[in-house]
Amino acid sequence: MKEIKKNDSRRGFISKMAMGVVGASLFPNIITAADKKRNLEQLKRQKDHYSANDQIQIALIGAGGMGTADTNTAISVPGVKLVAACDLYDGRLADAKKTWGNDIYTTRDYREILQRKDIDAVIIATPDSWHKDISVAAMNAGKSVYCEKPMVHDVSEGAAVVEAQNRNKGVVYEVGSQGVSSLGNEKARQLLKDGAIGELNYAEGFWARMSPFGAWQYPIPADASPATVGWDAFLANNKKRDFDPLRFFRWRNYRDYGTGVSGDLFVHLFSSLHLVTGSIGPEKIMATGGLRYWKDGREVPDVMLGMFDYPKTDIHPAFNLSLRVNFVDGTGGTNYLRMVGSEGSMTVEWDKVTLFRNKAYAATDDPLLQTKNAQANGKQYVYERKQMMDPDKLIYEAEEGYKGAHFDHFYNLFNAMRTKGKVAEDALFGFRAAAPALLCNDSYFQNKIMYWDPKALKVVNK
Repeated sequence: MKEIKKNDSRRGFISKMAMGVVGASLFPNIITAADKKRNLEQLKRQKDHYSANDQIQIALIGAGGMGTADTNTAISVPGVKLVAACDLYDGRLADAKKTWGNDIYTTRDYREILQRKDIDAVIIATPDSWHKDISVAAMNAGKSVYCEKPMVHDVSEGAAVVEAQNRNKGVVYEVGSQGVSSLGNEKARQLLKDGAIGELNYAEGFWARMSPFGAWQYPIPADASPATVGWDAFLANNKKRDFDPLRFFRWRNYRDYGTGVSGDLFVHLFSSLHLVTGSIGPEKIMATGGLRYWKDGREVPDVMLGMFDYPKTDIHPAFNLSLRVNFVDGTGGTNYLRMVGSEGSMTVEWDKVTLFRNKAYAATDDPLLQTKNAQANGKQYVYERKQMMDPDKLIYEAEEGYKGAHFDHFYNLFNAMRTKGKVAEDALFGFRAAAPALLCNDSYFQNKIMYWDPKALKVVNK
């Protein structure tokens, strides 16, 4: 067994991640002159003190748990300042001022945020049902956007977001599957391209949780009421209902507002897989599962399994993908993306890649060949258990001090805003990652196979 950690090899992760600078393009074997110049500038910018005119000013729309985490990461990037926050629950607005200062502007109406001239970009961390409407409105208002995944609530909404990004040339749009910017996915992409596991034929992903909070049983504030919650605004683009704090604070459990385990977690795995392989999506989607444990009134399953057929393209061979989520998993809660090829496999995490290379057998020692020869000679081959050998194992780890994928993703967004550059997970990429996750839900609830055209970005009726 071999392990490559920290500074052991130039084939490992970036040696010396100075100041936490991201840099998929920093790998020594693919670095270019342009990359060197750009990343030297990034290193320098980390030390700069930005003037008022150079500082990026952001606003948060949706100040729940994920929105708060996003904002704390965003403002840790040098030269970024939070100036406003929007939420439909008064308690979150009060908490925003306590957390980020009394001088920030707070409102229940996201449209007031978009009208402000002092805001350069917005973080959209609302329920999924609002992602499309606020994304399009923000880009039309000239704001760059960081939108939580999945990019849209239904596949029918994706085209509008892509069109808005294409039309508003001055904005940068990034979807929040932060693993896309991680060192782990970047290294896995390079390893696959270099033939480290041979020809890809299968991939699998697993995401497990075992806590009430992890299963979306979020706490309900004691003061939750029609007076403290903008309930009518919450339902402005949805079905009208009487006030229900469970639907507001635990919106992920309900189909009108959330996208279930597939939209929350499968989409991360699709994003990583598409980045690593260069794929644009599957063409056949099947799902099963059930509500096995969290029978708290939710409308979505807590165990879900999806199967996906990826067609052959000029970039990759045909391969199959299986994904699983378990919200009452007794193993302790794990997640991974594993890619299997003709010569080995690799398990991909955001800060680590574990590569397994199969042992190469001489022809005379090949069990299949020996069985064939034995049958030809009228003898039965007895398989010797000692010939089962572990594959070679290589571990690539991010160096100590790496700030992580979440920081990298925001750094890439703000860097693209300053340099008029691009991000890895724009609206088109985000749509292609969201679509199979959303169609997985459709397969489950409609109890049928879904067919998707990843080029035309349309559902195929068969």
